[in-house]
Amino acid sequence: MCCFSPLAPLGLFGGLFAPTFKVAGTRIFARHEDAGTQLLAYAMRLTTPSPVAMILPLPTRPSDGEGALAFIDLSARPRFFDDLEKLFQPPPRKGGFQGIAPQARTLTVHKVGAFEASFVPSVDDFDRLDPRFRLPVATWNEVPDARDGGFAVFQLDAGSDLAVHPMAFRFRSRRPGELFFPTVHVHDGKVHSTANFDHTLYLQAPTEHAGFEVSFGLTEDDAGGLLVPGATVARRSIQGTHPNRDTWVAA
Repeated sequence: MCCFSPLAPLGLFGGLFAPTFKVAGTRIFARHEDAGTQLLAYAMRLTTPSPVAMILPLPTRPSDGEGALAFIDLSARPRFFDDLEKLFQPPPRKGGFQGIAPQARTLTVHKVGAFEASFVPSVDDFDRLDPRFRLPVATWNEVPDARDGGFAVFQLDAGSDLAVHPMAFRFRSRRPGELFFPTVHVHDGKVHSTANFDHTLYLQAPTEHAGFEVSFGLTEDDAGGLLVPGATVARRSIQGTHPNRDTWVAA
């Protein structure tokens, strides 16, 4: 799930979402770092007349507390997803394809590159969150699964068609056998049964997955620990109207 809310000094009850608010070109990367930890990177183009908080509910265990998530600064890799896209360019017709040579391998508000970010271990901890980032707890009643985990919260500045560097983090998942992609939309304060998707999902995993195409090229470095160097990446595009739900891929 991806939920947006304008920042406000005294809570956010009523009139939550600006009418000109727009999100497009969402790109999400996921990989298991180990049996219980998932890596996730998220980027999109955003148009908003005022600063907003982006809230990503995550399948963490509240009992893990604030240590369940660690943010990753990708400010030095603003073109992380563009680099992934280059791996899917077909090989040249002449001279063979050499590939890309692998190389050597309150709640705290964190400064993560261009963002201020916090991790909320559970719904009950929202009252500990910086007041600018809060969203009415009733919002999560419409998505029961969201109430069972934690929330990554990022502050995004106002602007038109903003393309900021990707947001990234690692977290301990309560569903270690699956990769999680937060694709549910809550862009107007309500959870609709269907939504218009403009998403590209990327993953790295030991096996191929139905619906994902495998890159021609290999990853060049580890991108701060997000990638397995010298390995392929898989990609899936989700466009148009689809059931409004998060995406899970069996590991």
